[in-house]
Amino acid sequence: MNIKPLGDRVLIKSCESEETTKSGIVLPGSAQEKPQMAEVLAVGPGGVVDGKDVTMHVKAGDKVIYSKYAGTEVKFDGEEMILVRQNDILAIVE
Repeated sequence: MNIKPLGDRVLIKSCESEETTKSGIVLPGSAQEKPQMAEVLAVGPGGVVDGKDVTMHVKAGDKVIYSKYAGTEVKFDGEEMILVRQNDILAIVE
């Protein structure tokens, strides 16, 4: 089975956050910040969304920075992913 986002939605998977600080202190899971960098897994078709014409600017494989509290967390085949709207993506990392 495959997930295909609809409209201007983008399926992303968060990159792993660092578990130790630069000085070598190991951080427990509760003290770690939610990572804001992710890899794009799938992109919706765009088109007319909420009465506006939307062109998709990201593609599968891109590394992106997204809003901290954006999206809906989805668990699929044991993997945690996030489904966000394209306007919640702030930048593409090159």
